[in-house]
Amino acid sequence: MLAGGILRGERVALARGITLVESNKAEHFEAAQKLVENLLPHAGQSIRVGISGVPGAGKSTMIEALGLYLAEKGHKIAVLAIDPSSQRSGGSILGDKTRMERLARNPRAFIRPSPSGGALGGVARKTRESIVLCEAAGYDVTLVETMGVGQGEYAVRNMVDVFVLLQIAGAGDELQGIKRGIMEMADIIVINKADGENKSRAEAARAELRMALHYMDFELPGWKPPVITLSALHGAGIDQFWNAVRDYRTTVEKQMGINERRRRQDVDWMLDVLDREARRLVLEHPSVARLMQQGASAIREGRLSPAHAAARVLEHIKKVFDAHDV
Repeated sequence: MLAGGILRGERVALARGITLVESNKAEHFEAAQKLVENLLPHAGQSIRVGISGVPGAGKSTMIEALGLYLAEKGHKIAVLAIDPSSQRSGGSILGDKTRMERLARNPRAFIRPSPSGGALGGVARKTRESIVLCEAAGYDVTLVETMGVGQGEYAVRNMVDVFVLLQIAGAGDELQGIKRGIMEMADIIVINKADGENKSRAEAARAELRMALHYMDFELPGWKPPVITLSALHGAGIDQFWNAVRDYRTTVEKQMGINERRRRQDVDWMLDVLDREARRLVLEHPSVARLMQQGASAIREGRLSPAHAAARVLEHIKKVFDAHDV
C-alpha cells in the first residue's frame, strides 16, 4: 500500500506518491485525493519555508547549505523545487539534484524537482499535496523553492509558514526591481553572497533595505522582517537565518497559532482548486469554446474589439448557466 510505504519513510514510495498527485490524468485524480486524505492526519508537523528571489541570487546554493546545516542537527529535510517545464516533454529542465549534489546524497534529505506545468509564476499545481506527503513521511522541515519570476510568489506565500526573499548586492539596483508587494510579503529578507569583496556591498544593501522597510506594511503585527547577510557558499550566517525562521514561527504561534493560519491556507487551497477547475469546465463547454473561436477570428479581422468579444462570450455563459438553473 502506497500510504503505508510513505508513513514508513520509504523514499521510493514518497516519490511515487508525489508523481501520482502531480499527474494530470483524470483517472489518477480520485486515487491521488484518497492518498492525500489518508495522509492528512499524519501531516502538519514540519516547518514550511518558502524561498524566492531574483535569478542568480543563489537560491539552490543557500538551500543546500541550509539543508546540510539542518541535517547535522538531526532534522529531515524535504526540498520541493519548482522548475520551469520543458515545452517539449513537460518535465523539469533545471535538474535540482545536480544543483544540490551534496544535499541529494544526504540520507536525511529528499529533493524533488517538480515541473511547473506552465502554472502562473512557475508554481507547481500540486505543491500543497506534495508538502502533505513529505510531512507524512517524517520530514520535519519542508523547503519550497520558487523560480523567482514574480506572481508565483503570492501562491507560495499562501502555503508556507515563513516566506523568505533572497537578494544579492552589487547588481546595480540594490532593490533589483522587486515590487513593493513582494517585499511586503517577505517575513525574512536575506542578502546572499556576502563574502570577499562583495561583503561591504552586502552590508550597504542591508542598510538600504532596512530603511526601505520602514515605509512598508506587513501582515504580522509587531514583526518587521529582519535583513540578514550570509554567504551560502561558505555557510556563514546560516545559523542566524535559521534562528530568525524559528523566531518568526514562534511569533505567529503566539499571535494566531500555526494551525489556525494553516486552516486559512487550506480554505484558500479549496478556492484555488475551484477557481482553476470551474474556469476549465466553463471554457471547455462546446458552445463557449466555439463562440471564443469566433470571437478570436473577428478580433484578428478587425471586426470586433476584444472587450466586445469577451462581453459576447460572458453573455452566452450566463445564458448557459440560467438554462440549467445554476
